[in-house]
Amino acid sequence: MLARVLSSAVIGIEAYLVEVEVDIAQGLPTFTTVGLPETAVKESRERVKSAITNSGYTFPADRITVNLAPANIKKEGTGFDLPMAIGILSATGILPGQAVSGYLFLGELSLDGRVKPVNGSLPMAIAAKQAGYRGIIVPTDNGKEASVVSNLSVYPVRTLGQVVDFLRGFKSILPLKTDLGAVFNAPDCSGMDFAEVMGQEHAKRALEIAAAGSHNVIMVGPPGSGKTMLARRISTILPPMTFQEAIETTKIFSVVGLLNRDQPLVTRRPFRSPHHTISDAGLIGGGHVPRPGEVSLAHNGVLFLDELPEYKKNVLEVLRQPLEDLQVTIARAATTLTYPSSFMLIAAMNPCPCGYLSDSRHACRCTAHQIHRYRSKISGPLLDRIDIHVEVPAVAHKDLIAATDTESSGAIRRRVVAARQTQNQRFNRTRIYANAQMASRHIRAHCRIGDDAARILESAIERLGLSARAYNRILKISRTIADLEGVAAIQVHHVTEAIQYRSLDRSMQHQ
Repeated sequence: MLARVLSSAVIGIEAYLVEVEVDIAQGLPTFTTVGLPETAVKESRERVKSAITNSGYTFPADRITVNLAPANIKKEGTGFDLPMAIGILSATGILPGQAVSGYLFLGELSLDGRVKPVNGSLPMAIAAKQAGYRGIIVPTDNGKEASVVSNLSVYPVRTLGQVVDFLRGFKSILPLKTDLGAVFNAPDCSGMDFAEVMGQEHAKRALEIAAAGSHNVIMVGPPGSGKTMLARRISTILPPMTFQEAIETTKIFSVVGLLNRDQPLVTRRPFRSPHHTISDAGLIGGGHVPRPGEVSLAHNGVLFLDELPEYKKNVLEVLRQPLEDLQVTIARAATTLTYPSSFMLIAAMNPCPCGYLSDSRHACRCTAHQIHRYRSKISGPLLDRIDIHVEVPAVAHKDLIAATDTESSGAIRRRVVAARQTQNQRFNRTRIYANAQMASRHIRAHCRIGDDAARILESAIERLGLSARAYNRILKISRTIADLEGVAAIQVHHVTEAIQYRSLDRSMQHQ
């Protein structure tokens, strides 16, 4: 007997359909899986056999062949357990063939027949909808995630026996529905606010500009000046995620297995802060079984690299492609994968190895050679790709004990959202959503400056030795500052403020 059951698998963060063909023929009892299965898929025969037997059904003592089509793509993961078991039960006549048609099956089986969750159920549900299938049967823990997809019936199941009873019409399972409005309007429980940061008004202004234009930032200051505190609160002033952004980010978290089972969508912009011992594969993605790295997990959010010079140089250099292209391409002999990586880079570093250069309260013991070697760990090409350089000095004692309230994240966020709306109108016919993504043609069209501003910018370029990329960064920042003020034309004070945010160019020029 031959049975066909539909399932799905993931390449990168996109899913494709897999047809699970089960053939049962007379012969010595064997269980063979073909179609480029990796180790976890090959081991499924033991799980499937035990699950079927312990669920009260008879496992056929015949020659069983399972083919996973298309056979030229390597199959990974444990999500084929349930479709294999359903295929065997269909081939033996326990399930009628027409009962399994029209459904997509996902799930790992335990030895007692329980259906356990799998990674990537959201992109698989999207693939099922696009293929026109009437429903998807998923583990209960994956139900909320898959039910985000509209116009698709999602049936959450706990056991293999429950699936069989449902397909035979003995039991009904109500399709799961998710109230997306309630998910998006859930309160922010982080409890962080810019009002908690005392002083550092210059740094707050720089981060507001960065959030308004999606610019990359590096903060330089002594230990304890508040760099990490500022970075962790930038998510509170970024614009709310759109539904499309939430879907893109959730797909990445789903594939990696980091999605909270009670959280069907990632509706808060992610904030990723990897340790400085991370490898280049951990940051960019890859590995023996390629998976997204931290730059992709930060997609549509923030990637925070604290103590930037402590990262390995090769790790920092691989950041160039995602910063420029907003995606990461990982090439292997068998396949090439592309992961999205549109994120804001927030980096922090000390001004010198001991951290107390230019700190009036502590003496710096570093030599000029040590300082130069410390800063040279960050290459010029990488520094060029960071739009805003801001100095974060030690907080004065009077600012720490000040009783006056500082501006809240909500107030700053309203200005940021207004500036982003201006940019959305400006770039409504392009794929650009923020000033930081402008290419040269967009800069020429939207970043025109007057003669006075041009002379000031020309003088700064000659004095600081700025590259063409740094020149464009200054124009982009000037455009964002003007958007925050709600004015159409870039003025002189916009350019002069933008030049101030190239402090590392100035300091390196004087080394």
